[in-house]
Amino acid sequence: MSDSPVVIGINRTQDGSIAVAVGRSGMYSLQKERMSRRKHHWGRLGDLPDHYLPRLPMLAGRVDLVVEGYSSDDEIGNLDAYRKELRDTLDLGDDVPIVLVSHHLSHLYSAFHPSPFAEAAGLVVDAQGSRARDLTEPMHASGDLLEVASFYRCSRERIECLAKQLWDGDWARPAGLGCFYALLTKALWPAGEGNEGKVMGLAPYGDPDALGLPDLDVRGHETHIPDAWTELFGRGGAFRYGEADFARSADLAAAGQRAFERALAALAAWLHERTGLENLAFAGGTALNCSANGTLIRESPFREVFIPPSPHDGGTAIGCALYGLIECLGEESGFRWTDDFLGPDPDPGEIDAAVGALPGDLVAERPGDLARAMAELLAGGRVVGLHQGRSESGPRALGNRSILADPRRPGVRDFVNTEVKDREWFRPLAPLVLAEHARRLFDVDRPAPFMQYAADVRPPYRAALPEITHVDGTARLQTVEPDRTPFLYELLTRWHELTGCPVLISTSLNGPGDPLTETPEQSIATLRATNLHALAMPPYLIRKRDEPPVPSAEPVQDVAGDPGDHR
Repeated sequence: MSDSPVVIGINRTQDGSIAVAVGRSGMYSLQKERMSRRKHHWGRLGDLPDHYLPRLPMLAGRVDLVVEGYSSDDEIGNLDAYRKELRDTLDLGDDVPIVLVSHHLSHLYSAFHPSPFAEAAGLVVDAQGSRARDLTEPMHASGDLLEVASFYRCSRERIECLAKQLWDGDWARPAGLGCFYALLTKALWPAGEGNEGKVMGLAPYGDPDALGLPDLDVRGHETHIPDAWTELFGRGGAFRYGEADFARSADLAAAGQRAFERALAALAAWLHERTGLENLAFAGGTALNCSANGTLIRESPFREVFIPPSPHDGGTAIGCALYGLIECLGEESGFRWTDDFLGPDPDPGEIDAAVGALPGDLVAERPGDLARAMAELLAGGRVVGLHQGRSESGPRALGNRSILADPRRPGVRDFVNTEVKDREWFRPLAPLVLAEHARRLFDVDRPAPFMQYAADVRPPYRAALPEITHVDGTARLQTVEPDRTPFLYELLTRWHELTGCPVLISTSLNGPGDPLTETPEQSIATLRATNLHALAMPPYLIRKRDEPPVPSAEPVQDVAGDPGDHR
């Protein structure tokens, strides 16, 4: 093994993904969906040659170790074929090991080791992970029982599994917080998977008491689902969004979100009491629930909470790579999740080629001050895409594959939701805010670089920022700092100078039903297929010759005032 080990981690299950740890600090990650263009695309044979190798050329070089992660689906039954594909596709010598790590442990390694903590409690909650017989941690369980929640004590020297909730997998008798939210989502959107964020967005429109549903039954580290809920989930489409009365759907979402948040708080309290630690690292699909995360950060007994920007299954490839580096090769990892731009290194020639091949309905220019040109378009009501640098590894667009718009202009949210994203009208849009202005405008006491938790928009500014203020007065903000996202910071600074407003709308750069864009060609295709007005791909600004309609309402009052300075 060389002084700079190369470890590949592969997630073979939902949200298929790959990660490459290069040396002790370098990290690359790519989700399969970004290349296949199918959201939440599961891992399958053929992923390496068809999707990953063409985008990550370093996979063709020397490799010191491969770590695979599977869950409880059937893919682990193809283990021999996957091993053959690895040997046929990668430069693996006969002495290069291929090891397995179980699902929740890969989640944990993606959260704790890249966190800022020397020690922390670890919490992993999702719908279902590995079977007991496949667990990497020593457990007094075997067979087909499934992990649905795992609890850890973590330090840089040792990971100790304190407890797990296990479930027999019978959906007639569901158990666990992740199972609950999966069933709640399916009751409102039958497709289930991928619609969990819609439930979270719908919940503030409902009354959590209207249906008389109970809290979940939390006993220590285990969450059980009362009969009243399982009976409701069995009632077909009685609450289905778009078919049932809107208020009825919203009331169910509100009741379910409240029950989820209270149960999560109880689990965190149990873990804090068990460990006595001040810090928490939290991962698993449930850690994408921004409303619950905000409550956890504000109200849990933990002083600090770290949630990785890829807490879902797509992030487990990073956990696999870190497990291999740390536990198998004995190396100390210096990778910390200071940003989420882990995609392939950008190739300026790729952008030049894409711009050179623009179809006739688009025109490209190279403004002397691109940030200023974008700010002027945004101030005129245009909705502008931004494609730059390495892509985000997680599901949140954080400025490298984003759609931007004016948060002061009534009607912009509806325009983005209907004319660009073609999605439900109630879906909120997130704000980018200059970090030095965040505490004045939002009820926050820490940076929020990953857009992971909801916080109150301070009441004096809600009317001035109508397009990022959700019906409950909250927003899922991203704070922008010059060292993390320099061009985004420059753009927001130009915008602030031009308008007096330090906030922009940000949402993911994709068309209806698509995942985040990865390549310049995909971003250009999104510009053409939607009513986006323009696309910035530094140093280029691409516009349509025939511009779509622009939201006509004028911006409301500015936010330059400073009622009750909260800095």
